[in-house]
Amino acid sequence: MASDPAFVAYVVDQLSALPGVRSRNMFGEYGLYAYGIYFGAVCDDRLLVKVTAPGCALVPDAPREEPYPGGSPMLRVDALVDDREALCALVEATCAALPAPKPKRKSAAPQ
Repeated sequence: MASDPAFVAYVVDQLSALPGVRSRNMFGEYGLYAYGIYFGAVCDDRLLVKVTAPGCALVPDAPREEPYPGGSPMLRVDALVDDREALCALVEATCAALPAPKPKRKSAAPQ
């Protein structure tokens, strides 16, 4: 079941206090980015955030679920969707613990 675009838009709006928050259609679902970092996803209308030590400290009771069969488990944080402050704090802490995005390589000019 694909996620509802209105739910994805709501999640992005809830995170609008953070820089560069956006969603990206990926494999029929949605990847979530902040600070240029992929931090989570919306899959089957579930809000999932990558597992990091700071994130787990903020939501210790959040269940871990695969975004898709065989995917790496992520924290399911649907309970935070309506709490803008808590959701932003979680995403901020998660992004701070993840590696910075790799610089994109410039492609060679055709000759």
